[in-house]
Amino acid sequence: MMTTQDTAPPCPHVAGPDDWEWRFTLGSPEDTATLAEHVGDLTDAGDVLALWGDLGVGKSAFARALIRAQTSAEEDVPSPTFTLVQIYEPTADAPIWHFDLYRLNGPEDIWELGFDDALEDAVSLIEWPERLGRQLPLRRLDVELVFAPEISPTARHIRLIGRGPDWARRVERLSLERGETSGD
Repeated sequence: MMTTQDTAPPCPHVAGPDDWEWRFTLGSPEDTATLAEHVGDLTDAGDVLALWGDLGVGKSAFARALIRAQTSAEEDVPSPTFTLVQIYEPTADAPIWHFDLYRLNGPEDIWELGFDDALEDAVSLIEWPERLGRQLPLRRLDVELVFAPEISPTARHIRLIGRGPDWARRVERLSLERGETSGD
C-alpha cells in the first residue's frame, strides 16, 4: 500500500507459499498499540518479531505497547538505540528481548548480544531487522509499518507476514478474529 511506485516497501520480502500475509490500515497510535497487544498474546518463547519501517513510523511504539501488555502498563520501556538490547521479564510468559539494531556494525555482531539465548528462551522484538542480513531467522512474524499521509498524519498501513506454517496460522487466526476473510 505504497503511495508512490518509486518507493520500495520497508519489508522487501515477498510472502512465500507457506506464509500468510494480511494488509490493513490503522488510524491512530492507539490502534497500533491495540494491535501490538493482540500480537503479544500470540507469542511464546523462541518467537521472532521483525519490525520493519522508516525512522519515526512507530516501531518502538509498537514494541513498547507489546512489552507493556505482557509486563505492566507502567513498565519503563526506553528505546534500546544505544544499548542495542533491553530485556523484560513478564510475570507469566517468556522474557522479551527488545533489539534496536540501527547501530549494529555488522550482522555477525548480533551474537555478542546474546541473540542465541533470545532465540531459544525468549520473544525477540527486532527493530531494523534488515541489519541482520542472513542472520534473520526464517520462521518469524514480519510487522511492516508504513506512513499513510493520504489518510491522516497518524495513520499507518500495516502488513503482517507470518513466516512458516506456525506463524502463518497465527496471523490467519488474528485476521479472522478481526473480521478479515483472506490472506494474500
